[in-house]
Amino acid sequence: MRDLVTGMSYLVKGQRWVGRNRRRWGFGLLPGLITLIGYAAALTVLVLRADDAVDWATPFADGWGSPWLGLFRGALTALFFGGCLLLALLSFTAVTLLVGQPFYEALSERVDLTEGGSAPSSGLPLWRELWISARESLAVLVRAALWGVLFFALGFVPFVGQTVVPAIGFCVSGFFLTEELTAVALQRRRVALKERLELLRSRKLLVLGFGVPLTLLFLLPLVAVFVMPGAVAGATLLARDLMGETGEDGEPEAGGADVVSAPPASER
Repeated sequence: MRDLVTGMSYLVKGQRWVGRNRRRWGFGLLPGLITLIGYAAALTVLVLRADDAVDWATPFADGWGSPWLGLFRGALTALFFGGCLLLALLSFTAVTLLVGQPFYEALSERVDLTEGGSAPSSGLPLWRELWISARESLAVLVRAALWGVLFFALGFVPFVGQTVVPAIGFCVSGFFLTEELTAVALQRRRVALKERLELLRSRKLLVLGFGVPLTLLFLLPLVAVFVMPGAVAGATLLARDLMGETGEDGEPEAGGADVVSAPPASER
């Protein structure tokens, strides 16, 4: 349970860090605001068209009597919209990080400098970093989409679909959200997606302690925008913990980020 509390503490510490560095926080808001406008427009269209989409997908239910037709399609509409919100939550982070790559890279580097005295660098040109980030984010979103399809199907199971499945869904969302955010720091350390996932799985409670509360906060779009810079800062602290760059008491190790060796570019 200690890891669970530690994960939560990194979320708080990240917000405190940007609170002490207001200029970094201000620049970090811009990508989230740009992305939020686009997502708000897309979700508005989705809300207006969700009923039509469910009606089109279930022609076999046209002859059902009342109230079964309304209950069935109403439940499907809720599940459909919930699944879209889940994907929007995960993709919002990925798209925001991609749009704000230079901003968040600089913020993450500054956190490393203040915590360990040095900041690892990938040594790659910006276009290469953007390509790697987009490619790996897409891979994460595909994984999340597969989980979303599974949860959609399990949503039809009586009782379990309305209690256990949503709880597990938040945990899965928290895991993938943490992966997206820690990627900012771990990509600079030349840690590929496969290794990142292994790192996160090795400390599941730490990851969930950070990711699940953040998932709940991100359900409110405006909150997500204002919390994002601090989330990147907190994820950098969490990444340092995963890489063994902090001591057991959470303080920076001697030498800080210099203890991390980067794999060759060919492994990317």
